[in-house]
Amino acid sequence: MSATTSVASRQGDLRAMARPAPSAPEQRSVTLQFDDNALLPLLYGEHDRHLARVEQRTGVRLSSRGNRLTIAGAPERTEVAEAALRALWKRLERGQSVTTAEVEAALRMAEGEAENDPRLPLQDVPEIRTRKAAIAPRTPAQAAYIDLLARQEMCFGIGPAGTGKTYLAVAQGVALLQAGRVDRIVLSRPAVEAGERLGFLPGDLKEKVDPYLRPLYDALHDMLPAEQVARRIASGEIEIAPLAFMRGRTLAHCFAILDEAQNTTPAQMKMFLTRMGEGTRMVITGDPTQVDLPPGQKSGLTEALRILDGVPGIGVARFDERDVVRHPLVARIVAAYAQEDQKRLQSASFARAPLDPGAPETDMTAGRGAPIDARRGKKDQDGPGK
Repeated sequence: MSATTSVASRQGDLRAMARPAPSAPEQRSVTLQFDDNALLPLLYGEHDRHLARVEQRTGVRLSSRGNRLTIAGAPERTEVAEAALRALWKRLERGQSVTTAEVEAALRMAEGEAENDPRLPLQDVPEIRTRKAAIAPRTPAQAAYIDLLARQEMCFGIGPAGTGKTYLAVAQGVALLQAGRVDRIVLSRPAVEAGERLGFLPGDLKEKVDPYLRPLYDALHDMLPAEQVARRIASGEIEIAPLAFMRGRTLAHCFAILDEAQNTTPAQMKMFLTRMGEGTRMVITGDPTQVDLPPGQKSGLTEALRILDGVPGIGVARFDERDVVRHPLVARIVAAYAQEDQKRLQSASFARAPLDPGAPETDMTAGRGAPIDARRGKKDQDGPGK
């Protein structure tokens, strides 16, 4: 018995030795050579912070010697790091700056290309060119959105806060105004407080609605010098108006933007969409998850997306937490809230699920799901006082 066990044990050991050892993960190494040493410190960042961010995001290892930079790691992650670094180098060669925000943008775009993201439709990434700056997309979804803004007469930008929906729409409007393709820009928003009641606001109409339209002013000042913004507003080339004053108007030869559209009612949304006149382009932006309307009031944005689905000439660009270009923590916050909303929807659907007709009726108000005793009288079941 013991001899048999010993032979079997030795055979098992031989089989174990015959098995091939697990292969190490495939690695790839790429060396980039740069021809302008003066730009290298700008590419690497202060104390090599840009390289550290690339390593942290992609999981590769970067090592530099002279004007050469070696990338080592998993093949697919090496490709992402290489594409991002090449894109940043092209920015420097064009005389553009490279900051932490540009590094994050280059990494997001490279990851989108590596994943064949369908929201990145063009090989040459589109830009919105204004006289003050060229606005480049920072995510694949932004690239698709810029493409839609250039091609479609009416475009919806749907997604969470911080994805650049309004900012890029304002940039496109300013670019078309400066190129003479539209006569004016019309910016509008519904005057709805975010869960607060501000009460009476002093001043004339402009002073009353300015707090609601401040994000639009901020975007304008990024595209135009402050004196130009003031002059164009005074001349009517840029009009900022609350949605309530749009009824009865025809918006012709203009670029019209409706921001925070999730806070419109269905009637307000239909009214705005039907203001479109000859030579006009419209952009409607909003986040259906942040509706500030009274409880029970349907959002005009949600209804418009359902009704207009598939209508020719209307483009819809959708963003998610991957496209948030504010602080990286904002993307994680958006994702956490999205997961919580998903859990709430699943719980609600479970609660509405039909009960098994063969199961005994239970008294859920008791908190224990105890079966209702059919021998009790109706008065006992209804409770005292009934």
